Amino acid sequence: MLATVAAAVFMSNLDLFIVNVALPAIGRSYGGSGLGSLSWVLNGYAIVFAALLVVAGRVADRSGHKPVFLTGLAVFTLASVGCALAPNVGTLVAARLVQAAGAALLMPTSLALLLDTTAPEKRAGAVRAWASIGGIAAGLGPVAGGLLVEAGWRWVFIVNVPVGIAAIALGVKVLPSPGRAGAEKSPLPDLFGAALLSGSIATLALSLVKAPDWGWTSAGTLGGLAAAVLLGVWFVLRSARHPVPIIELPLLRVPAFASAAAALTLFTVAFAGMLLGSVLWCQGVWGYSALLTGLAIAPGPLLVPPVALRIGPAVARFGAGRIALAGTVLFAAGILWWVATLDTGSAYAASLLPGMMLTGLGVGMTLPVLTGVSAAALPPARFATGSAITSMGRQIGAVLGVAILVGILGTPAPGHAVAAFQRGWYAVAAASLLAACATVPLVRKPRPAAAKAADVAAAAKTGAA
Repeated sequence: MLATVAAAVFMSNLDLFIVNVALPAIGRSYGGSGLGSLSWVLNGYAIVFAALLVVAGRVADRSGHKPVFLTGLAVFTLASVGCALAPNVGTLVAARLVQAAGAALLMPTSLALLLDTTAPEKRAGAVRAWASIGGIAAGLGPVAGGLLVEAGWRWVFIVNVPVGIAAIALGVKVLPSPGRAGAEKSPLPDLFGAALLSGSIATLALSLVKAPDWGWTSAGTLGGLAAAVLLGVWFVLRSARHPVPIIELPLLRVPAFASAAAALTLFTVAFAGMLLGSVLWCQGVWGYSALLTGLAIAPGPLLVPPVALRIGPAVARFGAGRIALAGTVLFAAGILWWVATLDTGSAYAASLLPGMMLTGLGVGMTLPVLTGVSAAALPPARFATGSAITSMGRQIGAVLGVAILVGILGTPAPGHAVAAFQRGWYAVAAASLLAACATVPLVRKPRPAAAKAADVAAAAKTGAA
């Protein structure tokens, strides 16, 4: 079961990193498409993923985790074939939207399937293991992407196909099928709410990406930002009244869950901006190949899995809030190191590498810990829905991170690339420091060992009930 879930999570996470590395090559193959158009290869995927995650989580809680997971895996695999065969940017973006729908079905159900078969007192560790799978994909993604792009960027999608087929064949046999008594009578999710959320995020991203061309104070930019706000407000008001909203607002009144979800969203803004920015810097400013770019970026992501897997004792001693707070600050420190040292003639080992190591350490200390906090804050009946909400927040953060960076970079004049990137790095660091502020409510005084043992026993009884 773990092998099947791990394969699916690994594949969907790997896709993020290898597509980032392949983005410049995709642009060249389609006649030099601009960064604004290419950004939708990333953002179109993230928007649909974000809008459908909670819907998918609801459907999974209603219909069963196993069938929804396998359906998502099949859709993702078939859409990967469509991406590989796309004749132009528009077709590629369309195939990526379908791919995102498949990922939205498999991601929350993958964690739910794991938690379905894990004892309550071991669920925090299971969540960290689940998150570390994404970290392993992050570590291998840049190098794998560089190798695949050397053979042709379409291979970054073809590689998903054999993995998906093997996971489906194994999953049919080994995945558990726990009952969903009474769930079939629950109402359907709010699909119109999903459309409102998609419209709000897409309009916001479009306004940010086009602002350098339209002008930051132009009618188009200001009108788009206003429309995004109005759609967002409409979405929140609808969610407050709908019987099955995209976001269950009462869940956001659970303090630990709300703080962790907010911090995850803000941190992913920084993470997405860092990832795309480092790729664009290496290939656009330093002139690296896709493979050399992957090798240059890899040390940071490679730090994530060992940190994520070994962070448990530190969390037990100091508390999840302190660890996540330290992780977000370390990430910001890595970005600010780039502000101070990166230049057209700077040495990799003295400039990019130290910042990449600090950001990798920060990611390993932040993402799995906050994911564990959010999961532990909710009852078992809301595992899939809660996972979908936090994953949705991360995808919204990814859209904003890419859009903000693209909007800041624009098309810098010759000789002004370093200054443009410095402005982008400041924005990335600011997002990480805002995430640090969001973790502050999670910081608690260390508790005696006896009290912690009592909490574990109480959690076990609650999970059994």
